Amino acid sequence: MTARIYQRPKNAMQSGKALLGQWILEFAPSEARTADPLMGWTGSGDTQSQVTLKFDSAEDAQAYADKYGIAAEVHAVPPRRLKLQSYADNFR
Repeated sequence: MTARIYQRPKNAMQSGKALLGQWILEFAPSEARTADPLMGWTGSGDTQSQVTLKFDSAEDAQAYADKYGIAAEVHAVPPRRLKLQSYADNFR
């Protein structure tokens, strides 16, 4: 069982910073998704891919993975750089 740990990204429709401090543990898919011959929908028998666990810090998520023997990879978030400019810069 493998998993990845990452920090929740900001939604494109989100202007605030709510829930950005959460860390997510998601399991990697263990089998490929296949098309259902009758309906044509894609799916798989892998129920672990539906599970997402939320933690307050990356250390808590890593401790959980270590406790249950899950090989987890932590993906760090790059620092945000703000481009500060004034409205007057649009007319120069």
